Amino acid sequence: MTEEVELPPQLQEQLGRLQQLQQTLQAVITQKQQLEIEASETDKAISELDKVTDQTSVYKSVGSLLIKSDRQTLLTELKERKELLGTRITVLGRQEERTKERIKELQEKLQEKLRPTSSAS
Repeated sequence: MTEEVELPPQLQEQLGRLQQLQQTLQAVITQKQQLEIEASETDKAISELDKVTDQTSVYKSVGSLLIKSDRQTLLTELKERKELLGTRITVLGRQEERTKERIKELQEKLQEKLRPTSSAS
């Protein structure tokens, strides 16, 4: 026989907030991973461009088209993109840590409130 316990509205609200924070954390982690993959691909592209001369024909992808460009322009664009990605990854990393801290704090508060109080006799 299990007893169903009705949680007070305040605890229900905190549980809802905890679930929201966990979803936010998952979204931040996913976004950060996607940016890290893009940064890795950008690094590979820079590495490949470093292997060729300025006279080599190079193209950049614009939508479904490949547009001829010059090596130096592409290198500059890719390095700027890499820097921007690095900044965004750093910001998301900080947001991830703050969210983890908030989750931990809220979990501790909830555990404390849900702990049965022992009455001293």
